[in-house]
Amino acid sequence: MKALTSASTKLMQRYLPDPFLFVIILTFVVFILGIILTPSNPLDMVVYWGEGFWDLLAFAMQMVLILVTGYVLASSPLFKRLLQELATFAKSPGQAIVIVTLVALIASWINWGFGLVIGALFAKELAKKVTTVDYRLLIASAYSGFIVWHAGLAGSIPLTIATDGHFAQDLIGIVPTSETIFAPFNLFIVAALFISVPILNRFMMNQKDAVTVDPKLLEEPPAPKNEINSNRERTPAVRMENSVVLSMITGGLGLAFILYYLLTSGFNLNLNIVNFIFLFLGILFHMTPRNFLNSVANAVKNAGGIIVQFPFYAGIMGMMVASGLAVEFSNWFVAISTEFTFPLFAFISAGIVNFFVPSGGGQWAVQAPIMLSAGAELGVSSARTAMAVAWGDAWTNMIQPFWALPALAIAGLNARDIMGFCIWVLFLSGAIIGVGLLFF
Repeated sequence: MKALTSASTKLMQRYLPDPFLFVIILTFVVFILGIILTPSNPLDMVVYWGEGFWDLLAFAMQMVLILVTGYVLASSPLFKRLLQELATFAKSPGQAIVIVTLVALIASWINWGFGLVIGALFAKELAKKVTTVDYRLLIASAYSGFIVWHAGLAGSIPLTIATDGHFAQDLIGIVPTSETIFAPFNLFIVAALFISVPILNRFMMNQKDAVTVDPKLLEEPPAPKNEINSNRERTPAVRMENSVVLSMITGGLGLAFILYYLLTSGFNLNLNIVNFIFLFLGILFHMTPRNFLNSVANAVKNAGGIIVQFPFYAGIMGMMVASGLAVEFSNWFVAISTEFTFPLFAFISAGIVNFFVPSGGGQWAVQAPIMLSAGAELGVSSARTAMAVAWGDAWTNMIQPFWALPALAIAGLNARDIMGFCIWVLFLSGAIIGVGLLFF
C-alpha cells in the first residue's frame, strides 16, 4: 500500500493541474463531447455554457459562507481550545490519521457542509500536536470522510424523495427515509466505510516520504491591534466596535432562531442553517464585533478558488443538461442493465455524471426521470435506484476538486497534494458500495 500510494502521489503531483485549470479542461471536454455525441452544434454549446454560467451563484455564495463562517468559528478562542483538547487524544501519526478520518465521517454523515469544514479544521489542530504526521495524508483523510455524505442525514436525494411535492412524486410517490438512509443495505455500506476507510488511510501512511509542516505556519495571523490607543479617544464608534454587549445581543438573536428552527423542523440541517449556526456562534465566541471582523478579514482570503471556479462548473452543468449529454450517459448504462446489475450501473453512471454536474440536486433532476423509469421496468425499487444515484454522486467526489476546495483553502494545500491518496479511497469505496447495492 505504501508503494502504491507513493506512486499515485508522485503521479498526481506531476500531472494533475491546478483546480482552475482542471475546470477549464473539463469545459473543453464537455464542449467537444456535446458536439460529437448530441445533435448540438458549436454555437448551441456556447449558448448552453453561457446561459448556465451563473446558475450556481446562490450555491457558490453558500460555499463561500461555509468556508468563511467555519474558519471564523474555528478561530474563536473557545472553539480553538475545544479542537486543541480533542487533538490531544492523538499521540502518534497513525492515531492522528485514524481519529481525523472518524471525526470527518461522523460529521459528514450528520451534515456534509459541517463535515467538510470541521474535518479540515480538526486536521490542522492535529498537525500542530503531532508534528511528524504527513500533512497531505492528514488533510486527505479529513476529506475522505465526505464519501458518506449522500447516505447521511443531509443527503439531498433521499430527503427530496421523502418530501411531499417532489418532482418525481407522480412516478414513485413519497419514499420514506426508512427505505433509503436507514435501509439495511445503506446502513451496511455506511458501516463498512466507517470501518475500512480509517484502516485504508492508516495503511497509506509512509513516514519515510512524509511531508510535515511547521506548526507555526498553521497558526492564524495575529489580529490587528485594537484601535483604542493613546492617540485616539474612545469615540462612540470605537466603543461599539469593541462592545461585548452588542455581540451578545446579536448572537442571542441568532441562537433564538436556531432554537426555534430545531424545535419546529427537527435536526434537518440544510446548508443555510449550518451557515447560520456557524455565523452566530462565531459572533458570540469572538466576544466583540471588532474581533469577529478581524477574523472574517483573514477568512475571506481563502475563498478565491470557490468564487472563480464555481461559475465554470455551472457552465459545464448547463452544457451537460441542455445538450442532453447527461441523458446520453445515463441511457448507455440503462441499455446494458438487468434487474441484478441495474443498481451497480446506475451507481457508475451517476459517478460519471457527477464529474461534470457536481451538484446532488442538479444531478438528480437530470437522472431521476431516466433511472426511476428504467428501474421500475426492471423491477428495481425506487429507493434502491435513488440511493444508487446518491452513492454515485458522492463516490467520484473523491477525485473531483470541486468539493475539496473549501477543505484545501482551510488547509493551504493544492488538489494535487491530496488526490494521490483520495484515489485509493475511490477504489475501496467503489467496491464496497457496489457490493452493498448488488448483494445486501
